[in-house]
Amino acid sequence: MTSIALFHSVYGLRPAVLAAAEELRAAGHEVVAPDLFDGPVAQTIEEGFALSARVGRAAVMRRAEEAVRDLPADAVLAGLSMGAGVAGDLLAERPHAAGLLLLNGTGAEGVAVRRGLPVQAHLGDADTIFPPAYVAGWCARMAEAGAAVELFTYAGVGHFFTDPGAPDHDEAAAELAWQRSLRFLADL
Repeated sequence: MTSIALFHSVYGLRPAVLAAAEELRAAGHEVVAPDLFDGPVAQTIEEGFALSARVGRAAVMRRAEEAVRDLPADAVLAGLSMGAGVAGDLLAERPHAAGLLLLNGTGAEGVAVRRGLPVQAHLGDADTIFPPAYVAGWCARMAEAGAAVELFTYAGVGHFFTDPGAPDHDEAAAELAWQRSLRFLADL
């Protein structure tokens, strides 16, 4: 069993995130999925960015830190889109994390990455928020920092391809991303 902190996107703690947490629990993992926005959820990505700005990065990170406080030092940090960035930012305070699982976004940028840190990322190749050129640079920076990055890109899908409530959801790509994620977690 692995302990996992799963952080949501700018949409907030929506049913898709709760379902992902349940899927991870069904695979035998202990999962916390904190509400970084303390209640509100967005219906569109534009609302999500406005909500995130209103809540503020400091409050988001404070809630994330509180959520992982009682987890083992080697808990996996996982995130969806904005949550991927949150997970990456927490590495500075949680250097013994067993791994970093990133869906629909990148995180860490190599700053607090320890040599050999297992990182798995899942991104759509039609993602306009994290386009392929940006992702290639991110992978290079992470590798230079010593992370063991495994990147999966999904052809023809956009940013929120794993979220059934988002307009760019792709069921086949999402299913494959979650299968690969479960294997990654099982191997840690």
